[in-house]
Amino acid sequence: MPAIASQLEVFMEELIQAQKIDENIVCLVLNRPDKLNALTKPMWAQLGETMRALAHDESIRCIVLRGAGDRSFSPGNDISEFETERANAEQARVYGKIMRDTLEAIDNCPHPTVALIQGICIGGGLEIAAHCDLRICGQSSRFGVPINRLGLVMSYAEISGLLNLVGRATTLDLLLQGRIVEAAEAKDLGLVNRVVSDDSVEKEALAMAGRIAQGAPLVARWHKKFINRLQRPEPLSDEEVDEGFDCYATEDFQIGYQSFLKKQKPVFKGR
Repeated sequence: MPAIASQLEVFMEELIQAQKIDENIVCLVLNRPDKLNALTKPMWAQLGETMRALAHDESIRCIVLRGAGDRSFSPGNDISEFETERANAEQARVYGKIMRDTLEAIDNCPHPTVALIQGICIGGGLEIAAHCDLRICGQSSRFGVPINRLGLVMSYAEISGLLNLVGRATTLDLLLQGRIVEAAEAKDLGLVNRVVSDDSVEKEALAMAGRIAQGAPLVARWHKKFINRLQRPEPLSDEEVDEGFDCYATEDFQIGYQSFLKKQKPVFKGR
């Protein structure tokens, strides 16, 4: 597999920046700080392409998503694009497919994902964060989906992450009222996993990613796969049940339990 830097260069026009934190952690940055990282059609497309590329890189153990700067994760889609890119239903379907493909790429990524949220996380920004596995924000962060004020509907694909995250009642609360909630209420509602001081969001999010990366990567990928599968209603097959024991055939299992017995820190190899 090519190195991560060479893989991603073709996708970048500085709208989505990829930064290697270390050999196992990649940070993706929504990069329109002059617009508070408002999302555009090219940004959605590049984010999806980048996530699909990263999914095949087995050296990665965690992906962190964030907005450029410390004022905003993203306030949602750039409204100025509506006149040219979403002026009618036909254009909206094309735009919507790009958004759907990108959200599915985040969902289907085998690597754990962490949303590092500073400031505003509204509309499409909240959709992206909701499709991540974990979310950490600062005390001054704000959340919401006030699209009822624009006469817009949140499509099935867009609504699924929020619904899976906080359930029917809270999703309807946010959509029907269109209200913006502060970080403390967002934590109570289940929108975020942790709230920390504004000046420590980056540090704490990267520490979270580091703890994930220190674990056995195959185990993290299996846990994501199993949880996603359990959210589907059909009964598990015998083959799916048996997959829960495949970890015993891995080198990482040998490393893990032997390190525990020897009171050593395990260094997993991902195989």
